[in-house]
Amino acid sequence: MVIPENIFEIQTEVELEAKALEVFNYQFQTNKVYRSFCDLLYKHPSDVKQIKDIPFIPIQFFKSHEVYNQKETPEIIFSSSGTTGSVTSKHYVTDLAVYEKSYNKGFTEFYGNIEDYAVLALLPSYLERSGSSLIYMAEDLIKKSNHKDSGFYLNNLDALIETINKLEQQGQKTLLLGVSFALLDLIEKQQFNLKHTTVMETGGMKGKRKELIRAELHDILRKGFGVKHIHSEYGMTELLSQGYSKGDGVFECPPWMKILTRDPEDALSIQQFGKSGGINIIDLANINSCAFIATQDLGKVYRDGSFEVLGRFDNSDIRGCNLMVF
Repeated sequence: MVIPENIFEIQTEVELEAKALEVFNYQFQTNKVYRSFCDLLYKHPSDVKQIKDIPFIPIQFFKSHEVYNQKETPEIIFSSSGTTGSVTSKHYVTDLAVYEKSYNKGFTEFYGNIEDYAVLALLPSYLERSGSSLIYMAEDLIKKSNHKDSGFYLNNLDALIETINKLEQQGQKTLLLGVSFALLDLIEKQQFNLKHTTVMETGGMKGKRKELIRAELHDILRKGFGVKHIHSEYGMTELLSQGYSKGDGVFECPPWMKILTRDPEDALSIQQFGKSGGINIIDLANINSCAFIATQDLGKVYRDGSFEVLGRFDNSDIRGCNLMVF
């Protein structure tokens, strides 16, 4: 079985669909967990003629199974954050070069050359544990920005405030990448009026504060940073690609990633544009794990491929997830 190539050269929806079918066939042959899932659904390559026919594996499988092509050897295992004693997701990544190409090409697609930026990362909850794919990406972007003020800021908000103000005075294009609760801590310490800084939240209060709906969070952050828009990154441990929002909570994907929604009452039924449902993700960068994932997020997809995240499922498990309890 030949590994599908040229994933990052996809430019059109037609190319994405053709490559997705190719990747499905490849993963059906090489990923034992995904093959078993497809077998239980009686979905085989002869039954899969278009994207809506592809089975999407429930994201919980990354907690209970080793979801990757086991003919390959993992270079790294990324893990999700979790409360003490909880089971975390594990993403076995057999080729870090694919991850690096995905986030570097994705960032360039939406924001331009990383070398134009100073990158300030305010990610305390991620830095305080090992195995974070977000930290891996941020560390590489910091290094590639090649700016002397780029770096991580754990709990030293005074130093971060000083750096932001200095870069603003210099007119330096800056990316402030932060977890939600830490960005709120920052603007409670000092209010800003930023002209040259992109503020990007990565989501999550991580148990540090009361959860807020995105519109409320962004309103507070906009006022505190003195900016028109708060940007967002949509990513997760189980993915090797990210969606980005430049404001208003509407995300876009790079060309090798696609969002669909499924009927909340029928996990195997893909919905039309504009209907709220469970978010299914195609991430073709997941070539050696699984490129087709049914998440626990609720969302809505628009005709142009952009999408919104509306919340999470109340129930802890996606319907149909008990298909493979072994």
